[in-house]
Amino acid sequence: MTRDRKNGILLGIFYIVAAVTSVIAVVFYQPVLSEQWYMSVADGFKTKVLIGVINDLLLVLTAVGTAVMLFPYIRRWNEHMALGYLCFRFMEAVLIAIGVVSILGLLQLSIHYEAGSVEREENLLAIGYMLQAFHRWTSMLGPNFMLGVNTIMYSYLLYRTGLVPKRLALFGMITAVSVFIAGLLELFGIVEPFSAAKGLIALPVGVYEMSLAVWLIVKGFHKQKLENRLANS
Repeated sequence: MTRDRKNGILLGIFYIVAAVTSVIAVVFYQPVLSEQWYMSVADGFKTKVLIGVINDLLLVLTAVGTAVMLFPYIRRWNEHMALGYLCFRFMEAVLIAIGVVSILGLLQLSIHYEAGSVEREENLLAIGYMLQAFHRWTSMLGPNFMLGVNTIMYSYLLYRTGLVPKRLALFGMITAVSVFIAGLLELFGIVEPFSAAKGLIALPVGVYEMSLAVWLIVKGFHKQKLENRLANS
């Protein structure tokens, strides 16, 4: 097995892990993102939330992993655009990591509430709602805006290089616009963060990433196109 074939498989695995961990994190965060978030520890959800945190940290690692693994291939057609993709993908990972800190802050406040060490409950609630809002905005800016920007950039480069089927890359560009629009709709309050409407609008980008992952694992990069790029680089 060639190095490029191994890289394609690893890249595909990263995309799958990123998709799975992102969903698990959202589901497991619900106790600290609800109106009664301060009861999370008292209700026995501490471990559940921490599992969500671990999944988000895995998401950060895989997001960086996809950026690092894909960059050497797409840079052969346009290095400046490939570098832009790399930066926006890193920014997405950074925003996700910042969101994790807000979740841990909510969990810590819930621990203090359960222990009865909070002197003024109104202050606790105010800080908690601020951290919830903080997580909401980082989630919108990272997995929506930044994801939309970096997805359209690398999909366009994959389309021009022909390393994957052009129809697949074109589908990626369309889904990138879709997830970006989902972020805009949330920004202006037209859809709620975890509503079914937003989920349907953003869903295609997940389908694209899973499709790309399967293609890379099963088929890998187009060998002839890869050889041509290597010869011209």
